[in-house]
Amino acid sequence: MPENTSRPSSLIHTIYGEFVRRLGGWISIADLIALMAELDVDAPAVRSAISRLKKAGTLLQERREGTGYRLSPEMGPVFDEGDRRIFHSLAPAELADGWVVAVFSVPESERASRHQLRSRLSWLGFGNAAPGVWLAPARVLPDARRLLERLGLSAYVHLFLSEYAGFAELRSAVGSWWDFPAIEAQYAEFTEAWGQVAAGLRPHPRIEPVEAFRAYVPMLTQWRRLPYLDPGLPTPLLPPEWNAVAARAVFTELHGLLAEPGFRHVEQLTGLSRPGLSTQPEPGLIMQPEPALTAQPEPETCPQP
Repeated sequence: MPENTSRPSSLIHTIYGEFVRRLGGWISIADLIALMAELDVDAPAVRSAISRLKKAGTLLQERREGTGYRLSPEMGPVFDEGDRRIFHSLAPAELADGWVVAVFSVPESERASRHQLRSRLSWLGFGNAAPGVWLAPARVLPDARRLLERLGLSAYVHLFLSEYAGFAELRSAVGSWWDFPAIEAQYAEFTEAWGQVAAGLRPHPRIEPVEAFRAYVPMLTQWRRLPYLDPGLPTPLLPPEWNAVAARAVFTELHGLLAEPGFRHVEQLTGLSRPGLSTQPEPGLIMQPEPALTAQPEPETCPQP
């Protein structure tokens, strides 16, 4: 199993997005500490991360049979966007669908807004074609519109849908608008870390729930940033032997092997169940979770292409 190097707060985001949201949205701090212990994170680190997430407005404290936390309502749209990017944008875009172009101008007196715009557009997978001009496959438009409106940045931006009409060869041009080597390096890191895990699990499709949880959470935590950095460009514009294909295959296989038993482990440890469902499945029935729901929280700083 690869060494878990993710920050506790990132692991907690994954647990809430992938499991807690489907179990009523609340979890006790005692159960969260128990789950994090299985990821080799101790209780003081969990409490410290929870304190930061609470201060940031990500989590709200709520007392039931014990003290616990639920996601704040404001995080709903963030996680919804994450669902679409992480689980439903794995295939490359179609070249015929065109592009969304973001053109912005921010006064010098508002540098912070300018930096925020650049970092958020980069995080959505936009490439920088020229100063103040960013573009991405057209399918990114709904998420871009929602993000800019939510952050109060829409007044600075004009969004266009367009086609490329010349003059440079488009494949060469996109190579200067996105940092392909940096994206490929992250895909290679993921495949190197988790490809061997997938190969080892393949002959043993029935995995103990606790072991599935221990593998799935760090795997998903590492994966979920990649669909944001990768714009999902059409295949004809990608470098030869684009290694995202192999990385996506590893992710898809591990998701299929680990998501359901990992979910069952969280149910068993916490005693929580999806609203409207019995805690205990019928004999002989394996409860299949709904399509995975894990948001990628917006970072304080984002790498620039």
